[in-house]
Amino acid sequence: MRYPIEAVIFDMDGLMIDTEPIYKRALQNAAVEFGYHLSDEFAFTLIGLPNPACRLAIAGHLGPDFPLEEYWKRWPELWHEEAEKNGIPRKPGLDELLSCLGEKGTPTAIATSSSRPQTEFSLRVSGLSFPFDHIVTGDQIENGKPAPDIFLEASRRLNVAPDRCLALEDSENGVRAAHSAGMVTIMVPDLKQPSDEVRAAAFDVAGSLEQVKQRLCHGSNGRLVL
Repeated sequence: MRYPIEAVIFDMDGLMIDTEPIYKRALQNAAVEFGYHLSDEFAFTLIGLPNPACRLAIAGHLGPDFPLEEYWKRWPELWHEEAEKNGIPRKPGLDELLSCLGEKGTPTAIATSSSRPQTEFSLRVSGLSFPFDHIVTGDQIENGKPAPDIFLEASRRLNVAPDRCLALEDSENGVRAAHSAGMVTIMVPDLKQPSDEVRAAAFDVAGSLEQVKQRLCHGSNGRLVL
């Protein structure tokens, strides 16, 4: 079965730009400053979650005595310091994929759990200036990933039916959200490989955005078909 694609919706963190290791270090190092430990295993469960859900998860994990308010001020400082100092790399194949979509005139959007200020900061520091048609952030919708809200809102803004949208995601919660929205979903795993359940929900699991470009951009006309 072939799937015609009329728009492409991108996650941001871990999919287009390599922010997840920076987030992980900031969350873990800030916890250490307060005398607590966040394991890699727990940190992986936070990938793709909006900030309020991350906050609740960390509070529940570390217990009622954990100084959550102070911690929630500290870890973004560590994150910004490292990102400003070292920059944020773009993922291999991203620029080529975006160039292809631009040449074909394919509508594009970002659907990210990050807040609008976080998103603008990350895009600036990574040097990503592609003219996306719409950017939907986690503070603009009611229910974050794995709920489908953010992808449905991106679809609405693009004026393209969800089943004609391709969603590109790196996280399990993102794949669940896009799949629930009824979108064709390709996962490009970042720090964590998908479970069997998530792998089954995705249309495909690609090793990189370079592979996604090869699948999408093989034709010479303006149509995208998977």
